[in-house]
Amino acid sequence: MVLADLGRRINNAVGNVTKSNVVDADVISNMLKEICNALLESDVNIKLVAQLREKIRKQIDAEDKPGINKKKLIQKVVFDELVKLVDCNEAELFKPKKKQTNVIMMVGLQGAGKTTTCTKLAVYYQRRGFKVGMVCGDTFRAGAFDQLKQNATKAKIPYYGSYTETDPVKVTFDGVEEFRKEKFEIIIVDTSGRHRQEEDLFEEMVQIGKAIKPNQTIMVLDASIGQSAESQSKAFKESSDFGAIIITKMDSNSKGGGALSAIAATNTPVAFIATGEHIQNFEKFSGRGFISKLLGIGDIEGLMEHVQSMNLDQGDTIKNFKEGKFTLQDFQTQLNNIMKMGPLSKLAQMLPGGMGQLMGQVGEEEASKRLKRMIYIMDSMTKQELASDGRLFIDQPSRMVRVARGSGTSVTEVELVLLQQKMMARMALQSKNMMSGAGGPGGMASKMNPANMRRAMQQMQSNPGMMDNMMNMFGGAGGAGGAGMPDMQEMMKQMSSGQMKMPSQQEMMSMMKQFGMG
Repeated sequence: MVLADLGRRINNAVGNVTKSNVVDADVISNMLKEICNALLESDVNIKLVAQLREKIRKQIDAEDKPGINKKKLIQKVVFDELVKLVDCNEAELFKPKKKQTNVIMMVGLQGAGKTTTCTKLAVYYQRRGFKVGMVCGDTFRAGAFDQLKQNATKAKIPYYGSYTETDPVKVTFDGVEEFRKEKFEIIIVDTSGRHRQEEDLFEEMVQIGKAIKPNQTIMVLDASIGQSAESQSKAFKESSDFGAIIITKMDSNSKGGGALSAIAATNTPVAFIATGEHIQNFEKFSGRGFISKLLGIGDIEGLMEHVQSMNLDQGDTIKNFKEGKFTLQDFQTQLNNIMKMGPLSKLAQMLPGGMGQLMGQVGEEEASKRLKRMIYIMDSMTKQELASDGRLFIDQPSRMVRVARGSGTSVTEVELVLLQQKMMARMALQSKNMMSGAGGPGGMASKMNPANMRRAMQQMQSNPGMMDNMMNMFGGAGGAGGAGMPDMQEMMKQMSSGQMKMPSQQEMMSMMKQFGMG
């Protein structure tokens, strides 16, 4: 992803400070030098970089007091100043209102991806309950209306355009009026691409604005155009006075710092960012969330917003979980939902702990392949098996063989799916017990009693290989008796490198029985 290398370099610079025994002026200067070099090489404006450098230095000096952990202070100051670099606190984004017409006009350079972005924005608002329509005001580019028509049809968004009318002002006015009469709540107007040196096209853009009187004008900015982003955005600001920016092509390997410079140059907030060609590769922008993902901290708020917008089918999963149950059917539903939520790399970047960087090591294709194999396994199960808690497979191991053959996988992979489902089931039961006072008849306490735990631990201690496999499988799992949470980073590293040793079938069966899973 664009800026991924920037995030890694900034992380390394700050990491070197935290590893130092003594944090003095030289250590801080070296860190600032590395951060500034990384920003400059990503095409961030040199003046902005110089200002950032001084702000970080002054803030560290101002907050450095006796008793303060200087390493944590430096981490916080760097993070906060990077957020300020991409966030315009003074400018508020336009919020469309329901039950009234909101006209949004899109402007930008040719090739920035306006038409595709119009579709993504339309789908974004449609998923949030708005009645949305799109108008093609690009009568200059050959095939512009065909592209918008194709995108809109695929996304099931109403559209308006003309093959015969060449006046973009008339087409956009007629389209907006048509949708206004039909009480559409959001009307997105796509305009032709133009360059700041094309005065006639800029005048045309001004005339369109006067005709349709948009509630908001958005500039679509290509993340890859580098230093020219600042001058181009200033020219558009003077003519169209756009109130927000959408940055596109954030999935490319090109530099994206120029787009960040445009934010500061126009003092205009970023509304959304596009991270790919597909409709779902579109997300609301948050300065704090963006920097969090950039530095591998994660963006839980963004993840929750994305999940809520998907209107995913949960079936009886939530009800079952509250009752302390989690069946194989529930597990299948959740895996299918994950696949619907878009690229796994996008979800991983929203999770804390550097999961986005680790996804880069495993690879989008490989991670998706492994997830699909798990779904294939459950697709090969009968309704009776899916509705169960997995005990049928322990009592009748031949079922595992049948499912493995039907799904084109191995028995070990089937066992791992069962084990993961059991872990989720135990979490559900533990959650229920915590809410109800825990430990009732048939609860966690009856299954995970001291005698069972003692026997299981004795068996693992007497079999070093089994202990190694268990620890490898959970990435070190930590804590006495394996009570800690799995180290997911280590687990993914081992999976990607092929170092993870899977338990044998006999060991797997034994573990499941000893821990009350059978």
